[in-house]
Amino acid sequence: MSSRRYVRGWGALSLAVGAVLVGTTAQAPATRERPAAAPDPTAVVTVDGCSAGGGLCAVPWHTVALTGGPVLTGTPFALDPAASGPMELELRTPGVLADVTVTDQRGRSVAGTSSADGTRWTSAAALPAGSRFTARLAVEGAAGRGAHRDLARLDFRSPSAPAGERLTVAFGPGDGHTYGVGQPITAELSHPVPADDLKARRTVERALDVRTEAPVEGTWYWIDSDTLHYRPRVYWPAYTTVRVHSGLDGVRITDGLYGGPSRSLTFTIGARLEAVTDVSALKMTVFRDGLPLRTFPVTTGKAGYRTRGGVKVVLGKEPLVRMRGDSIGIARGSRDYFDLKVHWATRVTWSGEYLHAAPWSVDAQGSENVSHGCTGMSTEDAAWLFGTVREGDLVRVIHGYGAPMTPFDNGFGDWNLSWPEWRRGSALDPSAAVAASSPSAGALHPEL
Repeated sequence: MSSRRYVRGWGALSLAVGAVLVGTTAQAPATRERPAAAPDPTAVVTVDGCSAGGGLCAVPWHTVALTGGPVLTGTPFALDPAASGPMELELRTPGVLADVTVTDQRGRSVAGTSSADGTRWTSAAALPAGSRFTARLAVEGAAGRGAHRDLARLDFRSPSAPAGERLTVAFGPGDGHTYGVGQPITAELSHPVPADDLKARRTVERALDVRTEAPVEGTWYWIDSDTLHYRPRVYWPAYTTVRVHSGLDGVRITDGLYGGPSRSLTFTIGARLEAVTDVSALKMTVFRDGLPLRTFPVTTGKAGYRTRGGVKVVLGKEPLVRMRGDSIGIARGSRDYFDLKVHWATRVTWSGEYLHAAPWSVDAQGSENVSHGCTGMSTEDAAWLFGTVREGDLVRVIHGYGAPMTPFDNGFGDWNLSWPEWRRGSALDPSAAVAASSPSAGALHPEL
């Protein structure tokens, strides 16, 4: 096949996002008529800044427009900072966009989708400011030209964000550590994004990228105006790596507010470890990857101080903690008041619920619930549990009498929402408004 390239002169290429702009034309080369033979499918026409004379060199046999966001002008094209929204590539003459690849200045692909009729490609999110991009297009099947393919390239840049405040994100948990399969990802925003600004919330949420080695279905939930949590539909796969990145840098969120740089996060998930407390049976069984490791007697909350039911997540471990009754509203001098130094305490709520050594209640362990809400066990069993679990591991309380664990206000109760309830907390969910406050507890046990 001939390697000769056929190029038609600059015609009606319009480049716009939100409005249509007809480009300035450089002197185009003389038009070459196609030979009678089949057209060369490798013909490439580059649409970028011409080094001589400025303007645009040439375009293929199609009119292609960048639409749906900022206006593109200049050499290379620059986005209008007054506009916003995802970028669209639209084909306005016969044919279809057979292939579209958009990359940034570091060679990373920009996510996007094509329309059903093949005439439009839309980026998944607004383009960050201050960056250069290259779009490579393949157009097939133009009317009167058979089933040939034309290729084109568009180089353009986005404007720098104007001076002003920047929204950044602080991700949790800690970077570089290993956590249990129940550990949610947290995102703390430096500026609030109110629930009634759904467009801004969607912009933020689309830019918060979570990736694992194996595909995981998950989504973000807006806890309030400046806090999001991310969890999978079911628990994280054991022994996987999780990478979290903010693509907000330079992205327009609202008038006067653009995203700023945020530190990425990488952590690993360990074994699937679950401590299951059966309140009615007064025992705890610890499982690793589905296999029982150890079962031992426990005591949980007595009447008036029942242990919360449902799914909790280990928040931390304290080898020695002082527990006092007034910290949970028990007045000094009351018969229920206590002031104890407790060993091997594994925390599961911020209000002070622990799994801990309780040598004073050994006689009741396995036979009676006598605690003030914590799960007590022998010193030996508590020390073993303390050395076995890590942050993010699961603690499930079943067959109990207490109120259910709340989702967000006392630790990580995220798993007490069903998957449909969780999805309704996402700004990207089409069926429900974003939750502006903590919801009532849903199903106690996630789909396992």
